[in-house]
Amino acid sequence: MDPCPFVRVLVGNLALRMPVAPPAAGAGAGVHPSTSPCYIKIRLGKMPCQTAAAPLVLSDAAEQPPSGALAAAFHLSKADLEWFARKPSLFSPSRGAATLKVSVYAGRKGTTCGVSSGRLLGKATISLDLKGAEAKPAVLHSGWISVGRRGVGGKGGGSAAAELSLTVRAEPDPRFVFEFDGEPECSPQVMQVRGSMKQPMFTCKFGCRTNSDLRRSAAQTEREAAGKERKGWSVTVHDLSGSPVALASMVTPFVASPGTDRVSRSNPGAWLILRPAGDGAWEPWGRLECWRERGGAGSSDSLGYRFDLLVPGVDHAVPIADSTIAASKGGKFALDLTAAQPLSRGSTPGCSPRGSGDFSQWPLGNYRGFVMSASVEGEGRCSKPTVEVGVAHVGCAEDAAAFVALAAAVDLSMDACRLFSHKLRKELSHLRSDVLR
Repeated sequence: MDPCPFVRVLVGNLALRMPVAPPAAGAGAGVHPSTSPCYIKIRLGKMPCQTAAAPLVLSDAAEQPPSGALAAAFHLSKADLEWFARKPSLFSPSRGAATLKVSVYAGRKGTTCGVSSGRLLGKATISLDLKGAEAKPAVLHSGWISVGRRGVGGKGGGSAAAELSLTVRAEPDPRFVFEFDGEPECSPQVMQVRGSMKQPMFTCKFGCRTNSDLRRSAAQTEREAAGKERKGWSVTVHDLSGSPVALASMVTPFVASPGTDRVSRSNPGAWLILRPAGDGAWEPWGRLECWRERGGAGSSDSLGYRFDLLVPGVDHAVPIADSTIAASKGGKFALDLTAAQPLSRGSTPGCSPRGSGDFSQWPLGNYRGFVMSASVEGEGRCSKPTVEVGVAHVGCAEDAAAFVALAAAVDLSMDACRLFSHKLRKELSHLRSDVLR
């Protein structure tokens, strides 16, 4: 299997240095000019904006020690890199460069009545040279930059401007890319993608256990009759020889909470992702729980998910992801441990706890950095997931198959968590009548 080139751009080690107002007599003398929290918005080219807190330091403080905290991570595909190479800008006249824009705000993150609650303190732009980033890691920026105009925090033109310290790194992050050629419930082929080339890699077999396969309680029978339960779904992933290499099995039904037509976080549905253990047996690799998260004022519902890794030799599940995907628009399911690792200022990644290079205490075994992502379409839409898996996490075809099975389970969970007052898509609508026979 040949991977596709990807680059991740990491921004971190943030510190905000504000000018101190001249000493004044009376109460409040010597108080830092900004007692409210500050945050920054970070945007790379056309990619979505990311937000992070900006720790404050005194303007006369010594050099800020690296905190190691990651503030933002941007994942660039080959197409993204080519876009930057074709598009010179005012701030990045050379081709192959990208523009990183940062905006600093005072106040708390969020909005009030649809209006941003922060007060803009200043902006800055950094040109990043991404040439060669696919081949080796590089520090693209490290140090202080001025944000805003002089005169912030004091009277007269001689006072200093606010300054922001940050580190920007680029790292090669090659990935295997797989694409379903149909919806998971239609038992599609899964293709490996590299550029414009596609070749078959796996086949999927969707199944649904019927009532004759399942022991039912009276309560279960009642829920089925009311159409308030979805259960028994599975997806088996086979290699091209027909051997099963991964399995996603719905082990906890998706059931409407009492008095509602939705699957709640307090009673989620669940899948086990299993791998072959030899002699026809399976061993659990991960557990996925999903539910329907109620939207707030002015926002729609979302699919909530939590994924736990079942690490051999560890007597408890290890949480690895807990997030949401918009139910109407869809989005990406992601397993990304980059934020759990410190950001180095040097030319080598700070990829172990405390940057020591020692992973003996790392609870996730060989899983670190970007692990995988899968596209998920919104409710009622035709979904053919695209799956990206970090090269470091694939040692054989069975490794890749486990992530493919997980992607199928997430995609099907969008349907399983649909309001029970709404009909399933036509590809799944026959399942209820089959199960109730």
